[in-house]
Amino acid sequence: MREQVSRWKAIGLIGFAAWILSSNAGAESPASQAPPASAPKQKAVARNVYAITHVNVIPMTSTGEPLLNASVVIEGEKISSINEPIPERATVIDGEGKWLIPGLIDMHVHVPTDGNFNRSYPTRTAAVFTSTQDVMAPFVANGVTTIFELISQPGHFGQRNEILRGDVVGPRMALAAMINGGNDGKTANTPSDGRQSVRIAKAEGYEFIKVYSQLNVETYKAIVDEAQIQGMKVVGHIPDAFRGKTQEAFVPNFAMVAHAEEFGKQATTFSEQEAQAFARLAKKNGTWLSPTLIVMVSMAGQARSLDDLRALSSLKYVHPLLQSKWLTANKHNQGTTPGRVADLEKMVEFNKLLVKAFKKEGVPMVAGTDAGSSGVVWGFSLHDERHLLVDAGLSANEALNSATRLPAIWLGIDQAVGTVEAGKYADLVLLDANPLDDIGNTRTISGVFINARWLDRRAIAEMLSDLARRNASSKDKFDWSRRGEL
Repeated sequence: MREQVSRWKAIGLIGFAAWILSSNAGAESPASQAPPASAPKQKAVARNVYAITHVNVIPMTSTGEPLLNASVVIEGEKISSINEPIPERATVIDGEGKWLIPGLIDMHVHVPTDGNFNRSYPTRTAAVFTSTQDVMAPFVANGVTTIFELISQPGHFGQRNEILRGDVVGPRMALAAMINGGNDGKTANTPSDGRQSVRIAKAEGYEFIKVYSQLNVETYKAIVDEAQIQGMKVVGHIPDAFRGKTQEAFVPNFAMVAHAEEFGKQATTFSEQEAQAFARLAKKNGTWLSPTLIVMVSMAGQARSLDDLRALSSLKYVHPLLQSKWLTANKHNQGTTPGRVADLEKMVEFNKLLVKAFKKEGVPMVAGTDAGSSGVVWGFSLHDERHLLVDAGLSANEALNSATRLPAIWLGIDQAVGTVEAGKYADLVLLDANPLDDIGNTRTISGVFINARWLDRRAIAEMLSDLARRNASSKDKFDWSRRGEL
């Protein structure tokens, strides 16, 4: 079962090369669509001033209680004051009866960039183009203001620059370079190659290292050690080579396990006691966990049937080529058997035990989704993930913390984002209902502050409806089985 889960995930995401997917660029090519939506027309003005009045603030500080009937002033990109006099020039947003939370952080995403599906040559343009605004729109619409890309490519630097220039409204992007074993992609099979791969990633500007499943023991340890020398945290999989000796993978600077099922792949009994043993191992090493429960739930569902995927309300915001792939070449569903479904369902249940055990042991957990894998839609899936975390035993406050303050701490940006405090960036989400009463209330988005812009409910709805309309109008241009012709 453990080998099947690893293989299915590889086929579903890595084999597809998520960074090759397109959104909606209007380039002159067989893969072009109607012109993409631009960022909201008004570029950010450095000192625009807004005041949210009579709002209930959930600051998500370590000791902070909600501030009721408060006022929050935003000047330019930052929160300038809370419960201080409101400047006369401020644009007032009535927050009466609403709840203000920090912008959400997804700690495991895969964002599409431009790419080819067939043989390339010097000077050749990409066959499939992305619109960064279209790629980022689902994140923005769902209040996701920071993302952690775990298979970073050069194109992601370009996307990040578009956002920083103000050409695109989108989340902050943290970038991890992935290193695997074998000979497909960025690989290293000796300790010296592993160390050099880390040094190259550092020189190229990547901020974190992701380790993957096919690394051998010696190379993995060299990568993690070199990353520590270079000041880069390591996140990722527990390589398959550690089966039967899981504890040896937990070395200094292996800072976060990217999936709960990585422990499932190492498990033998799938018992509560085994989950607790894994939690103690992580606690002792200072290793955090991003459970990514939603991706395993999605895989199990697709192994049973594609009916729920076809009915997924957010599917219309996914590029038509990817929709075609998910529905016509779905490796979780093709050749499925009752045994496959049972194995995946067993992993889903063990993931719940792991969350309970890690909570009991006091291991920090952050919300990640593996967005971009089959059936896991950017932005929308982070609400699903927090719901699953609550079902697995976290409180609503803990689930919200897993997508705000804690991720900011792990990424090393907690002095800038992650809580609602004066002096921090105004990455903010205004909700119609209290998420501490029901974590599902994070979906009741009235507006989002991002990139020094205020996007209200109407602007968000227009952004999404435009994206859905253009995706629908271009469906007949994209057939996964004919992608090599693009």
